[in-house]
Amino acid sequence: MMEPYLKLTSISKNFNGFYALKDIDFDIYPGEVHCIAGQNGCGKSTIIKVISGVHQPDDGGKIEIEGKTYTSLTPIKSVRAGIQVIYQDLSLFPNLTVAENIMINVYHSKKLRDSQGMVLEAQKVLNSMESSISPSELVENLSISKCQLIAIARALAENAKLIIMDEPTASLTHNEVEHLLSYVKLLKQKGIAIIFVSHKLDEVLEISDRFTVLKDGKLVTTCSAEEMTTQRLSELMTGQNITFNPLSTSFSNEVVLECEHLTKQGQFYDINLKLHKGEVLAITGLLGSGRTELCLSLFGLNKQDSGQISIAGKPVSFKNNREAISAGIGYVSEDRMGTGLVMEQPIIDNISSTQFKSLQPRLGLFQNGKAIQMVNKLIEQLKIKVGSPFDPVNTLSGGNAQRISIAKWLATQPKVLILDSPTVGVDIANKSGIYNIIKDLSQVGVSIIIVTDEIEEAFNNSHSIAIVSEGRIKEHVNTSETSPERLSEVIYA
Repeated sequence: MMEPYLKLTSISKNFNGFYALKDIDFDIYPGEVHCIAGQNGCGKSTIIKVISGVHQPDDGGKIEIEGKTYTSLTPIKSVRAGIQVIYQDLSLFPNLTVAENIMINVYHSKKLRDSQGMVLEAQKVLNSMESSISPSELVENLSISKCQLIAIARALAENAKLIIMDEPTASLTHNEVEHLLSYVKLLKQKGIAIIFVSHKLDEVLEISDRFTVLKDGKLVTTCSAEEMTTQRLSELMTGQNITFNPLSTSFSNEVVLECEHLTKQGQFYDINLKLHKGEVLAITGLLGSGRTELCLSLFGLNKQDSGQISIAGKPVSFKNNREAISAGIGYVSEDRMGTGLVMEQPIIDNISSTQFKSLQPRLGLFQNGKAIQMVNKLIEQLKIKVGSPFDPVNTLSGGNAQRISIAKWLATQPKVLILDSPTVGVDIANKSGIYNIIKDLSQVGVSIIIVTDEIEEAFNNSHSIAIVSEGRIKEHVNTSETSPERLSEVIYA
Protein backbone atom coordinates (compact mmCIF):
# COMPACT_ATOMS: atom_id res chain seq x y z
CA MET A 1 0.00 0.00 0.00
CA MET A 2 1.26 3.49 -0.87
CA GLU A 3 2.58 5.49 2.09
CA PRO A 4 1.41 9.11 2.57
CA TYR A 5 3.81 11.82 1.49
CA LEU A 6 2.81 13.92 4.51
CA LYS A 7 1.22 12.83 7.78
CA LEU A 8 0.25 15.04 10.70
CA THR A 9 -0.60 13.44 14.06
CA SER A 10 -2.19 15.25 17.04
CA ILE A 11 -1.22 18.71 15.81
CA SER A 12 -2.28 21.55 18.09
CA LYS A 13 -1.43 25.25 18.05
CA ASN A 14 -2.27 27.53 20.94
CA PHE A 15 -2.03 31.33 20.73
CA ASN A 16 -2.29 32.95 24.16
CA GLY A 17 -4.86 30.47 25.41
CA PHE A 18 -6.79 30.24 22.13
CA TYR A 19 -6.53 26.99 20.18
CA ALA A 20 -6.26 27.71 16.45
CA LEU A 21 -5.74 23.96 16.00
CA LYS A 22 -6.61 21.18 18.43
CA ASP A 23 -5.45 17.54 17.97
CA ILE A 24 -5.56 17.56 14.16
CA ASP A 25 -4.75 14.41 12.19
CA PHE A 26 -4.18 14.85 8.45
CA ASP A 27 -2.43 13.02 5.64
CA ILE A 28 -1.97 13.37 1.89
CA TYR A 29 -0.66 10.94 -0.70
CA PRO A 30 1.46 11.48 -3.83
CA GLY A 31 -0.80 12.38 -6.76
CA GLU A 32 -3.73 13.26 -4.50
CA VAL A 33 -5.74 16.50 -4.48
CA HIS A 34 -6.85 17.04 -0.89
CA CYS A 35 -9.17 19.93 -0.04
CA ILE A 36 -8.95 21.56 3.39
CA ALA A 37 -12.34 23.19 3.87
CA GLY A 38 -13.91 25.37 6.52
CA GLN A 39 -15.13 28.85 7.29
CA ASN A 40 -12.75 31.75 7.85
CA GLY A 41 -11.12 31.27 11.25
CA CYS A 42 -11.49 27.47 11.22
CA GLY A 43 -7.72 26.86 11.22
CA LYS A 44 -6.95 26.45 7.51
CA SER A 45 -4.26 29.15 7.44
CA THR A 46 -2.71 27.86 10.67
CA ILE A 47 -2.38 24.29 9.41
CA ILE A 48 -0.79 25.58 6.18
CA LYS A 49 1.72 27.55 8.26
CA VAL A 50 2.51 24.48 10.37
CA ILE A 51 3.14 22.40 7.26
CA SER A 52 5.29 25.13 5.70
CA GLY A 53 7.31 25.68 8.91
CA VAL A 54 6.06 29.19 9.68
CA HIS A 55 4.35 28.06 12.91
CA GLN A 56 5.72 25.41 15.26
CA PRO A 57 3.09 22.97 16.61
CA ASP A 58 2.65 22.52 20.36
CA ASP A 59 4.46 19.70 22.13
CA GLY A 60 3.05 16.27 21.39
CA GLY A 61 2.36 16.84 17.72
CA LYS A 62 4.22 14.91 15.04
CA ILE A 63 4.93 15.63 11.38
CA GLU A 64 6.09 12.91 9.00
CA ILE A 65 7.33 13.63 5.48
CA GLU A 66 8.12 10.60 3.32
CA GLY A 67 8.51 8.54 6.50
CA LYS A 68 10.89 10.97 8.22
CA THR A 69 9.63 12.33 11.56
CA TYR A 70 9.80 15.99 12.58
CA THR A 71 8.56 17.52 15.82
CA SER A 72 8.55 20.85 13.98
CA LEU A 73 9.60 22.31 10.66
CA THR A 74 11.28 25.52 9.58
CA PRO A 75 10.48 27.15 6.22
CA ILE A 76 13.87 25.99 4.88
CA LYS A 77 13.33 22.40 6.04
CA SER A 78 9.86 22.43 4.55
CA VAL A 79 11.07 23.64 1.15
CA ARG A 80 13.94 21.14 1.14
CA ALA A 81 11.44 18.37 1.86
CA GLY A 82 9.53 19.39 -1.27
CA ILE A 83 6.74 21.57 0.15
CA GLN A 84 5.74 24.74 -1.70
CA VAL A 85 2.94 27.19 -0.85
CA ILE A 86 1.30 29.39 -3.48
CA TYR A 87 -0.54 32.15 -1.65
CA GLN A 88 -3.33 34.23 -3.16
CA ASP A 89 -1.00 37.18 -3.89
CA LEU A 90 1.38 34.78 -5.77
CA SER A 91 4.49 36.71 -4.56
CA LEU A 92 5.81 37.30 -8.08
CA PHE A 93 8.08 40.14 -9.21
CA PRO A 94 6.21 42.01 -11.99
CA ASN A 95 9.33 43.85 -13.21
CA LEU A 96 11.24 40.58 -13.81
CA THR A 97 10.87 38.11 -16.66
CA VAL A 98 9.01 34.82 -16.50
CA ALA A 99 12.34 32.96 -16.43
CA GLU A 100 13.70 35.10 -13.61
CA ASN A 101 10.55 34.54 -11.54
CA ILE A 102 10.57 30.79 -12.13
CA MET A 103 14.24 30.33 -11.30
CA ILE A 104 14.66 33.03 -8.64
CA ASN A 105 14.85 30.62 -5.68
CA VAL A 106 17.20 28.13 -7.36
CA TYR A 107 19.39 30.55 -9.30
CA HIS A 108 22.47 30.11 -7.09
CA SER A 109 22.00 26.44 -6.29
CA LYS A 110 21.93 25.60 -9.99
CA LYS A 111 24.80 28.03 -10.64
CA LEU A 112 22.92 29.66 -13.48
CA ARG A 113 25.38 32.47 -13.91
CA ASP A 114 24.16 33.48 -17.36
CA SER A 115 20.69 34.52 -18.47
CA GLN A 116 20.68 32.01 -21.33
CA GLY A 117 21.13 29.10 -18.91
CA MET A 118 18.33 30.43 -16.73
CA VAL A 119 15.99 30.79 -19.71
CA LEU A 120 16.74 27.22 -20.83
CA GLU A 121 16.01 25.82 -17.36
CA ALA A 122 12.79 27.85 -17.12
CA GLN A 123 11.76 26.65 -20.57
CA LYS A 124 12.18 23.03 -19.45
CA VAL A 125 9.77 23.64 -16.57
CA LEU A 126 7.27 25.40 -18.84
CA ASN A 127 7.49 22.54 -21.33
CA SER A 128 6.74 20.04 -18.55
CA MET A 129 3.57 22.01 -17.89
CA GLU A 130 2.69 22.10 -21.59
CA SER A 131 2.67 25.90 -21.37
CA SER A 132 3.31 28.24 -24.30
CA ILE A 133 4.26 31.24 -22.11
CA SER A 134 7.52 32.82 -23.26
CA PRO A 135 10.28 32.76 -20.60
CA SER A 136 11.46 36.19 -21.75
CA GLU A 137 8.09 37.90 -21.23
CA LEU A 138 7.80 40.39 -18.34
CA VAL A 139 5.42 39.12 -15.66
CA GLU A 140 3.69 42.52 -15.49
CA ASN A 141 2.37 41.88 -19.02
CA LEU A 142 0.67 38.60 -18.08
CA SER A 143 -2.92 37.93 -17.05
CA ILE A 144 -3.60 36.75 -13.49
CA SER A 145 -4.26 33.21 -14.76
CA LYS A 146 -0.86 33.07 -16.47
CA CYS A 147 0.74 34.44 -13.30
CA GLN A 148 -0.82 31.49 -11.45
CA LEU A 149 0.98 29.15 -13.84
CA ILE A 150 4.28 30.99 -13.29
CA ALA A 151 3.86 30.49 -9.53
CA ILE A 152 3.27 26.77 -10.13
CA ALA A 153 6.30 26.62 -12.44
CA ARG A 154 8.44 28.26 -9.74
CA ALA A 155 7.33 25.56 -7.30
CA LEU A 156 8.19 22.83 -9.81
CA ALA A 157 11.63 24.38 -10.38
CA GLU A 158 12.29 23.74 -6.69
CA ASN A 159 11.34 20.06 -7.11
CA ALA A 160 8.01 20.39 -5.33
CA LYS A 161 6.39 17.17 -4.16
CA LEU A 162 3.52 18.92 -2.36
CA ILE A 163 2.01 22.20 -3.60
CA ILE A 164 -0.40 24.07 -1.34
CA MET A 165 -2.76 26.36 -3.27
CA ASP A 166 -4.47 28.97 -1.10
CA GLU A 167 -7.55 30.46 -2.83
CA PRO A 168 -6.01 30.03 -6.30
CA THR A 169 -9.15 30.89 -8.27
CA ALA A 170 -10.39 33.95 -6.35
CA SER A 171 -9.50 36.40 -9.17
CA LEU A 172 -10.02 34.14 -12.18
CA THR A 173 -12.81 34.00 -14.76
CA HIS A 174 -14.75 30.82 -15.45
CA ASN A 175 -12.56 29.88 -18.42
CA GLU A 176 -9.37 30.68 -16.50
CA VAL A 177 -10.56 28.51 -13.60
CA GLU A 178 -11.12 25.59 -15.97
CA HIS A 179 -7.63 26.15 -17.38
CA LEU A 180 -6.07 26.15 -13.90
CA LEU A 181 -7.94 23.02 -12.85
CA SER A 182 -6.63 21.25 -15.94
CA TYR A 183 -3.09 22.07 -14.77
CA VAL A 184 -3.89 20.74 -11.30
CA LYS A 185 -4.94 17.47 -12.94
CA LEU A 186 -1.66 17.45 -14.87
CA LEU A 187 0.31 17.90 -11.62
CA LYS A 188 -1.68 15.05 -10.12
CA GLN A 189 -0.71 12.80 -13.02
CA LYS A 190 2.94 13.63 -12.34
CA GLY A 191 2.53 12.32 -8.77
CA ILE A 192 2.59 15.73 -7.08
CA ALA A 193 0.34 16.08 -4.03
CA ILE A 194 -1.93 19.14 -3.96
CA ILE A 195 -3.60 20.77 -0.95
CA PHE A 196 -6.38 22.91 -2.41
CA VAL A 197 -8.07 25.63 -0.33
CA SER A 198 -11.01 27.52 -1.81
CA HIS A 199 -14.36 28.99 -0.78
CA LYS A 200 -15.81 28.01 -4.17
CA LEU A 201 -17.44 24.71 -3.35
CA ASP A 202 -18.21 23.67 -6.93
CA GLU A 203 -14.50 23.86 -7.79
CA VAL A 204 -13.27 21.81 -4.85
CA LEU A 205 -15.94 19.20 -5.50
CA GLU A 206 -14.76 18.94 -9.10
CA ILE A 207 -11.03 18.66 -8.40
CA SER A 208 -10.61 16.98 -5.00
CA ASP A 209 -10.05 13.31 -4.17
CA ARG A 210 -10.57 13.79 -0.43
CA PHE A 211 -11.82 16.45 1.96
CA THR A 212 -10.71 17.43 5.43
CA VAL A 213 -13.21 19.77 7.09
CA LEU A 214 -12.17 21.99 10.02
CA LYS A 215 -14.39 23.99 12.35
CA ASP A 216 -13.16 26.18 15.21
CA GLY A 217 -9.70 24.61 14.97
CA LYS A 218 -11.00 21.04 15.32
CA LEU A 219 -11.26 18.21 12.84
CA VAL A 220 -14.86 17.61 11.76
CA THR A 221 -14.23 14.83 9.26
CA THR A 222 -11.96 13.48 6.55
CA CYS A 223 -13.78 11.71 3.73
CA SER A 224 -13.61 10.85 0.04
CA ALA A 225 -15.06 13.09 -2.67
CA GLU A 226 -17.69 10.44 -3.41
CA GLU A 227 -19.18 11.02 0.04
CA MET A 228 -19.45 14.79 -0.41
CA THR A 229 -22.03 17.15 -1.91
CA THR A 230 -22.29 20.94 -1.85
CA GLN A 231 -25.06 20.81 0.75
CA ARG A 232 -23.22 18.27 2.91
CA LEU A 233 -19.99 20.29 2.76
CA SER A 234 -21.84 23.48 3.71
CA GLU A 235 -23.42 21.75 6.70
CA LEU A 236 -20.11 20.29 7.91
CA MET A 237 -18.31 23.64 7.57
CA THR A 238 -20.94 25.73 9.33
CA GLY A 239 -22.72 23.28 11.61
CA GLN A 240 -26.02 24.46 10.18
CA ASN A 241 -28.28 23.96 7.21
CA ILE A 242 -27.47 26.92 4.94
CA THR A 243 -30.42 28.01 2.82
CA PHE A 244 -30.57 30.83 0.31
CA ASN A 245 -33.92 32.61 0.47
CA PRO A 246 -35.26 33.97 -2.82
CA LEU A 247 -35.71 37.67 -3.49
CA SER A 248 -39.15 39.19 -3.36
CA THR A 249 -40.30 39.36 -6.96
CA SER A 250 -41.82 42.83 -6.61
CA PHE A 251 -40.21 46.25 -6.58
CA SER A 252 -41.33 49.81 -7.30
CA ASN A 253 -41.92 51.22 -10.79
CA GLU A 254 -40.04 54.35 -9.69
CA VAL A 255 -36.80 54.74 -11.68
CA VAL A 256 -33.98 55.72 -9.32
CA LEU A 257 -31.03 55.61 -11.72
CA GLU A 258 -30.89 55.66 -15.51
CA CYS A 259 -28.03 55.46 -18.02
CA GLU A 260 -28.61 56.58 -21.61
CA HIS A 261 -26.04 55.83 -24.31
CA LEU A 262 -23.20 55.92 -21.75
CA THR A 263 -19.81 55.55 -23.47
CA LYS A 264 -16.18 55.64 -22.38
CA GLN A 265 -13.81 54.86 -25.23
CA GLY A 266 -11.84 51.66 -24.69
CA GLN A 267 -14.02 50.65 -21.71
CA PHE A 268 -17.76 50.55 -22.44
CA TYR A 269 -20.12 51.63 -25.22
CA ASP A 270 -23.76 52.76 -25.56
CA ILE A 271 -24.89 51.52 -22.16
CA ASN A 272 -28.63 51.87 -21.55
CA LEU A 273 -29.95 50.80 -18.14
CA LYS A 274 -32.79 51.58 -15.77
CA LEU A 275 -32.63 50.74 -12.07
CA HIS A 276 -35.88 50.90 -10.08
CA LYS A 277 -36.42 51.54 -6.39
CA GLY A 278 -35.81 48.30 -4.48
CA GLU A 279 -34.53 46.48 -7.58
CA VAL A 280 -31.41 44.31 -7.50
CA LEU A 281 -29.57 44.35 -10.83
CA ALA A 282 -26.70 41.89 -11.39
CA ILE A 283 -24.03 42.85 -13.91
CA THR A 284 -22.04 39.84 -15.03
CA GLY A 285 -19.69 38.82 -17.81
CA LEU A 286 -16.03 38.01 -18.26
CA LEU A 287 -13.30 39.93 -16.44
CA GLY A 288 -12.19 42.87 -18.57
CA SER A 289 -15.64 43.32 -20.11
CA GLY A 290 -16.04 46.83 -18.68
CA ARG A 291 -18.29 46.03 -15.70
CA THR A 292 -16.24 47.73 -12.99
CA GLU A 293 -15.37 50.68 -15.24
CA LEU A 294 -19.08 51.30 -15.81
CA CYS A 295 -19.81 51.22 -12.08
CA LEU A 296 -16.93 53.60 -11.37
CA SER A 297 -18.51 56.04 -13.83
CA LEU A 298 -21.80 55.81 -11.94
CA PHE A 299 -19.83 56.62 -8.79
CA GLY A 300 -18.10 59.68 -10.27
CA LEU A 301 -14.62 58.15 -10.48
CA ASN A 302 -14.48 57.48 -14.23
CA LYS A 303 -16.03 60.30 -16.25
CA GLN A 304 -17.83 59.02 -19.35
CA ASP A 305 -17.04 60.52 -22.79
CA SER A 306 -20.71 60.76 -23.77
CA GLY A 307 -24.17 59.78 -22.65
CA GLN A 308 -26.25 60.77 -19.67
CA ILE A 309 -26.69 59.57 -16.09
CA SER A 310 -29.94 60.56 -14.35
CA ILE A 311 -30.88 60.21 -10.68
CA ALA A 312 -34.63 60.21 -9.94
CA GLY A 313 -35.26 61.62 -13.41
CA LYS A 314 -32.80 64.52 -13.08
CA PRO A 315 -29.65 64.55 -15.25
CA VAL A 316 -26.40 64.62 -13.27
CA SER A 317 -22.77 65.10 -14.19
CA PHE A 318 -20.50 63.97 -11.38
CA LYS A 319 -17.10 65.64 -11.17
CA ASN A 320 -16.00 63.30 -8.39
CA ASN A 321 -17.26 60.62 -6.03
CA ARG A 322 -18.22 63.18 -3.38
CA GLU A 323 -20.93 64.46 -5.70
CA ALA A 324 -22.09 60.89 -6.36
CA ILE A 325 -22.29 60.22 -2.61
CA SER A 326 -24.31 63.41 -2.13
CA ALA A 327 -26.68 62.18 -4.84
CA GLY A 328 -27.23 58.97 -2.87
CA ILE A 329 -24.81 56.48 -4.46
CA GLY A 330 -22.56 54.17 -2.42
CA TYR A 331 -19.84 51.92 -3.81
CA VAL A 332 -18.38 48.85 -2.09
CA SER A 333 -15.08 48.23 -3.87
CA GLU A 334 -13.96 44.81 -5.10
CA ASP A 335 -10.61 45.45 -3.39
CA ARG A 336 -11.81 45.88 0.20
CA MET A 337 -8.29 45.55 1.65
CA GLY A 338 -6.67 47.91 -0.85
CA THR A 339 -9.20 50.66 -1.49
CA GLY A 340 -12.36 49.81 0.44
CA LEU A 341 -11.04 49.76 4.00
CA VAL A 342 -8.03 50.88 6.02
CA MET A 343 -7.34 47.49 7.56
CA GLU A 344 -5.03 48.73 10.34
CA GLN A 345 -7.53 51.36 11.53
CA PRO A 346 -10.39 50.76 14.01
CA ILE A 347 -13.77 49.50 12.83
CA ILE A 348 -15.45 52.69 14.08
CA ASP A 349 -13.16 54.90 11.97
CA ASN A 350 -13.76 52.83 8.83
CA ILE A 351 -17.55 52.82 9.15
CA SER A 352 -17.82 56.49 10.09
CA SER A 353 -15.35 57.67 7.42
CA THR A 354 -18.19 58.35 4.96
CA GLN A 355 -20.01 60.44 7.58
CA PHE A 356 -17.11 62.43 8.96
CA LYS A 357 -18.66 65.81 8.10
CA SER A 358 -21.99 65.09 9.79
CA LEU A 359 -20.17 63.82 12.88
CA GLN A 360 -17.99 66.91 13.13
CA PRO A 361 -19.71 69.98 14.60
CA ARG A 362 -18.69 73.55 13.96
CA LEU A 363 -16.08 73.54 16.71
CA GLY A 364 -14.24 70.81 14.77
CA LEU A 365 -14.48 68.16 17.48
CA PHE A 366 -15.39 64.66 16.33
CA GLN A 367 -18.60 63.49 18.03
CA ASN A 368 -17.35 60.17 19.30
CA GLY A 369 -20.53 59.25 21.16
CA LYS A 370 -22.69 59.84 18.10
CA ALA A 371 -20.28 57.81 15.98
CA ILE A 372 -20.33 54.90 18.43
CA GLN A 373 -24.14 54.91 18.45
CA MET A 374 -24.28 54.86 14.64
CA VAL A 375 -21.59 52.17 14.32
CA ASN A 376 -23.13 49.90 16.96
CA LYS A 377 -26.50 50.14 15.19
CA LEU A 378 -24.94 49.09 11.87
CA ILE A 379 -22.94 46.28 13.52
CA GLU A 380 -26.19 44.94 14.97
CA GLN A 381 -28.15 45.43 11.74
CA LEU A 382 -25.57 43.57 9.61
CA LYS A 383 -24.81 40.95 12.29
CA ILE A 384 -21.08 41.74 12.22
CA LYS A 385 -19.02 39.69 14.68
CA VAL A 386 -16.64 42.09 16.43
CA GLY A 387 -14.98 42.20 19.82
CA SER A 388 -15.07 45.99 20.05
CA PRO A 389 -15.75 48.77 17.52
CA PHE A 390 -12.28 50.06 18.40
CA ASP A 391 -10.55 46.86 17.17
CA PRO A 392 -8.66 47.15 13.87
CA VAL A 393 -10.49 45.77 10.82
CA ASN A 394 -7.63 43.32 10.19
CA THR A 395 -8.66 41.39 13.31
CA LEU A 396 -11.86 40.32 11.52
CA SER A 397 -12.54 37.44 9.14
CA GLY A 398 -12.94 38.19 5.43
CA GLY A 399 -16.71 37.93 5.63
CA ASN A 400 -16.98 40.33 8.57
CA ALA A 401 -14.56 42.75 6.92
CA GLN A 402 -16.82 42.75 3.86
CA ARG A 403 -19.78 43.58 6.09
CA ILE A 404 -17.78 46.53 7.46
CA SER A 405 -17.38 47.71 3.82
CA ILE A 406 -21.15 47.55 3.38
CA ALA A 407 -21.80 49.24 6.75
CA LYS A 408 -19.49 52.10 5.75
CA TRP A 409 -21.78 52.94 2.84
CA LEU A 410 -25.06 52.20 4.59
CA ALA A 411 -24.05 54.97 6.98
CA THR A 412 -24.69 57.39 4.09
CA GLN A 413 -28.27 56.06 3.70
CA PRO A 414 -27.80 55.50 -0.04
CA LYS A 415 -30.52 55.31 -2.66
CA VAL A 416 -28.27 53.14 -4.82
CA LEU A 417 -25.63 50.74 -3.48
CA ILE A 418 -23.08 49.25 -5.89
CA LEU A 419 -21.48 46.00 -4.67
CA ASP A 420 -18.46 45.03 -6.77
CA SER A 421 -17.72 41.30 -6.29
CA PRO A 422 -19.16 41.33 -2.75
CA THR A 423 -18.45 37.67 -1.87
CA VAL A 424 -14.92 37.15 -3.26
CA GLY A 425 -12.86 35.39 -0.58
CA VAL A 426 -15.90 34.99 1.67
CA ASP A 427 -16.92 31.65 3.19
CA ILE A 428 -20.30 29.99 2.65
CA ALA A 429 -21.93 31.19 5.89
CA ASN A 430 -20.89 34.82 5.33
CA LYS A 431 -21.99 34.59 1.70
CA SER A 432 -25.43 33.64 2.93
CA GLY A 433 -25.34 36.56 5.36
CA ILE A 434 -24.38 39.05 2.64
CA TYR A 435 -27.14 37.75 0.36
CA ASN A 436 -29.63 38.26 3.18
CA ILE A 437 -28.36 41.82 3.67
CA ILE A 438 -28.98 42.48 -0.04
CA LYS A 439 -32.53 41.11 0.24
CA ASP A 440 -33.26 43.15 3.38
CA LEU A 441 -31.99 46.36 1.77
CA SER A 442 -34.04 45.70 -1.34
CA GLN A 443 -37.19 45.28 0.75
CA VAL A 444 -36.72 48.72 2.36
CA GLY A 445 -36.32 50.37 -1.04
CA VAL A 446 -32.53 50.50 -1.56
CA SER A 447 -31.63 49.86 -5.21
CA ILE A 448 -28.63 47.58 -5.62
CA ILE A 449 -26.18 46.77 -8.40
CA ILE A 450 -24.14 43.58 -7.91
CA VAL A 451 -21.07 42.98 -10.08
CA THR A 452 -20.23 39.28 -10.05
CA ASP A 453 -18.42 36.55 -11.98
CA GLU A 454 -20.58 33.83 -10.46
CA ILE A 455 -23.61 32.91 -12.55
CA GLU A 456 -25.42 31.23 -9.63
CA GLU A 457 -24.82 34.30 -7.47
CA ALA A 458 -26.28 36.57 -10.14
CA PHE A 459 -29.24 34.28 -10.76
CA ASN A 460 -30.18 33.70 -7.12
CA ASN A 461 -29.82 37.27 -5.88
CA SER A 462 -31.21 39.63 -8.52
CA HIS A 463 -34.38 40.76 -10.22
CA SER A 464 -32.64 41.38 -13.53
CA ILE A 465 -29.28 40.57 -15.09
CA ALA A 466 -27.19 42.54 -17.57
CA ILE A 467 -24.53 40.50 -19.36
CA VAL A 468 -21.63 42.68 -20.50
CA SER A 469 -19.23 41.60 -23.23
CA GLU A 470 -16.40 43.73 -24.64
CA GLY A 471 -17.89 46.85 -23.10
CA ARG A 472 -21.43 46.37 -24.43
CA ILE A 473 -24.60 44.96 -22.92
CA LYS A 474 -24.98 41.68 -24.75
CA GLU A 475 -28.27 40.80 -23.10
CA HIS A 476 -30.48 42.25 -20.35
CA VAL A 477 -33.06 39.85 -18.96
CA ASN A 478 -35.48 39.44 -16.09
CA THR A 479 -34.11 36.74 -13.81
CA SER A 480 -37.48 35.01 -13.68
CA GLU A 481 -37.35 34.55 -17.46
CA THR A 482 -33.93 32.89 -17.74
CA SER A 483 -31.82 30.10 -16.20
CA PRO A 484 -28.19 29.64 -15.09
CA GLU A 485 -27.62 27.42 -18.12
CA ARG A 486 -28.93 30.09 -20.49
CA LEU A 487 -26.78 32.76 -18.82
CA SER A 488 -23.70 30.56 -19.17
CA GLU A 489 -24.41 30.06 -22.86
CA VAL A 490 -24.61 33.81 -23.45
CA ILE A 491 -21.51 34.66 -21.40
CA TYR A 492 -19.22 32.00 -22.84
CA ALA A 493 -20.55 31.93 -26.41
